[in-house]
Amino acid sequence: MKRKLKINLLLQIVIAIGLGIGCGYVVPEWLGRLFATFNAVFSQLLGFLIPLIILGFVASAIADIGRSAGKMLVATAAIAYVATVCSGLLSFAVGDTVFPHLIIPKALSSGIPGGSDLTPFFTIEIPPLMTVMTALVLAFLLGICMASLKGDTLRQGFSEFREVVDMSIRNAIIPLLPLYIFGIFLNMTWSGQVATVLGAFAKIILVIFALHIFLLIAQYCIATLFVRRNPFRLLLTMLPAYFTALGTQSSAATIPVTLRQAMKMGVSEDVAGFVVPLCATIHMSGSTMKIVCCAIALMLMQGLPFDLPMFAGFICMLGISIIAAPGVPGGAIMASLGILASMLGFSETDQALMIALYIAMDSFGTACNVTGDGFIALIVDRIFRPKAKDAVTGY
Repeated sequence: MKRKLKINLLLQIVIAIGLGIGCGYVVPEWLGRLFATFNAVFSQLLGFLIPLIILGFVASAIADIGRSAGKMLVATAAIAYVATVCSGLLSFAVGDTVFPHLIIPKALSSGIPGGSDLTPFFTIEIPPLMTVMTALVLAFLLGICMASLKGDTLRQGFSEFREVVDMSIRNAIIPLLPLYIFGIFLNMTWSGQVATVLGAFAKIILVIFALHIFLLIAQYCIATLFVRRNPFRLLLTMLPAYFTALGTQSSAATIPVTLRQAMKMGVSEDVAGFVVPLCATIHMSGSTMKIVCCAIALMLMQGLPFDLPMFAGFICMLGISIIAAPGVPGGAIMASLGILASMLGFSETDQALMIALYIAMDSFGTACNVTGDGFIALIVDRIFRPKAKDAVTGY
């Protein structure tokens, strides 16, 4: 069911972009303003839900991880987080160096001569219950406390609250998301900006795909420092998990294949059975890489200033805010919208473009995530089996 939903969502987004561009040339202004009105209300609803998404996901995830105390848990979580942050920093370095040569700076901020945005007939203010940073701090506080408390009442309550947030995303946000994307591209076509955006999209996707390949090779080269094996043969062993993730677009759905391939690399059954399911939740190198690259590209196009300290803080927060989000369609990008707005200054249109770009490349990010889970399993297995002989020969 999850697989069908996610594949359909991708197709719906692609169709929405195509229809938005086509209709932008022919719709009368009053109809365009009607869609702009829907977008204005929908963005208010999305802004209201963002702090709740962060609170529901992060608090429950920290509580669950905290309950599973142990050295292997700490090591796995630390390696996964460091890998995620390093992926984001690599994305920033490449994006900051390459994108200014591929993307016209301030292409969207300067506007198009004779073009104008569609204005909504009205909007409804739906102020969020708290700021994004308040939600993150509260999630940390509650998550740590729930992990320490002996009772399960509060933990069960937040588990159900996470289900409420999950249902809100699945039943309200996701079904309406294609219409929201349609309205964004309708407006961009009306204002004359769509050609610039689509040209940038194509370049961004190619760069991110090349970065994914480089990242996986680098990760397995690092793993060889621990296991002393050929990194390319290790990667070859993990290819079934990579291609399964391309098809399922789900880290969770790929766990059986990832487990099997990790054990074929020589990881013990106990270590693989612990590390792979955990990393399916907390290891987000591929997703972080996509989000950072897309954010840099859009900031260049909008003429927004950015530097390394700004993105370093954003990446560190991103690695925390998107944990436990992969179980929800588009969960990682949904959980990141808050810090995109609060830390990078993204507008509602920027956030919609981020959603469209992220979902368009969702399968590649998921494949990068699950393939990288094998590299983490190799390192954890070597740390906790330092004297064990290799379980698989021929490397």
